[in-house]
Amino acid sequence: MTNERRVLVHPDRAALAASVAARFITTTVDILHEQGEINVVLAGGSVANEVLAAINASAARDTIDWDLVTFWWGDERWVPKNDPERNELQARNALLDHIAVPAANIHPFAASDEGTDLDSAAAAYAAQLEAASIEGTALPRFDITFLGVGPDGHVASLFPHQPGIRESEASVLAVRDSPKPPAERLSLSRPALNSSRCIWMVLAGPDKASALGLALAGASRDEVPVAGIKGRRYTNFFVDREAAAEVPENLTASTF
Repeated sequence: MTNERRVLVHPDRAALAASVAARFITTTVDILHEQGEINVVLAGGSVANEVLAAINASAARDTIDWDLVTFWWGDERWVPKNDPERNELQARNALLDHIAVPAANIHPFAASDEGTDLDSAAAAYAAQLEAASIEGTALPRFDITFLGVGPDGHVASLFPHQPGIRESEASVLAVRDSPKPPAERLSLSRPALNSSRCIWMVLAGPDKASALGLALAGASRDEVPVAGIKGRRYTNFFVDREAAAEVPENLTASTF
């Protein structure tokens, strides 16, 4: 099976969100035609939510049979259910509350005010993943996994020089020492993310340029966690022109 890394450069942030949204709709329709269902992993962050809002605003939105789409999250902040910083709430506001997706197809992480602790929440999510797993694994077949990338190169809640990026067994991590607040989080592990058929990283802004350039230049995953993330078939970096500033031209394809 081939495995490619591609950097697709867009002129600005608005064009980036619109392009990724359009590609998501067409890719999802194709995957549903091919296999009858799709598992999508969502990311937090402002650009990711702009993509979800663009999907919602698209005239082609309902060419997708949302009954056949299952949503998971790559990570979550350990905050109350209705906290505006919660990735789940942001995704619901941007897209999920506006489409005809069954409630049973949406799998958020537990929240801090739902009567559980961080370790139990991690174990419970791992159990949800295993319950939906494909034969011979402890994970669903993740088809499209969205990820943002921090200025320090972190993905999901896997941060530089933290033990999470080195975890090789667990599918879900309880994070207690995040250098970015809040300190407590839940995250899929690197092996869980890398089980995805396609990983779509969406980056915008000049503060992301260094991390992206280092990752593509072969930095270690401990130094720049995004360098250790690679989908089974494709790893696409959807970026704006500012985020692509330190990527060698031979690795990029322009969309304008």
